[in-house]
Amino acid sequence: MTTQEVADKLVSLCREGKYDEAYGLYTKDAVSLEMPGVPNEKTEGLDNILKGFEQWASNIEETHGGTVGDPVVMGNHFSVPMSSDVTFKGMGRCKMEELCVYEVENGKIKKVQFFYDPSVMS
Repeated sequence: MTTQEVADKLVSLCREGKYDEAYGLYTKDAVSLEMPGVPNEKTEGLDNILKGFEQWASNIEETHGGTVGDPVVMGNHFSVPMSSDVTFKGMGRCKMEELCVYEVENGKIKKVQFFYDPSVMS
């Protein structure tokens, strides 16, 4: 797949809430980077990325809304603005906006980096 096709497929799956399928677009040795100082700042390998997602999702008590914007593609990278409005167990409601930047290699996502304000999660 081209970078544009990967971007369009990822956005489509995320908008449908099919996150498990979206991770099928990643390479087995993908890397995920969160903001500096955030727990699990760097996660390597698809299996570990999936475990992190499952842990994050299991802490959500209620989902109030969210958005997945249109992708912007440049070369082998694309970015997607996303927002979420969720209530975490024991933490309360959290409204978050982030910019997700993906790197594609051989038709798969090799690296993803998330940019957001970590203070909204505390």
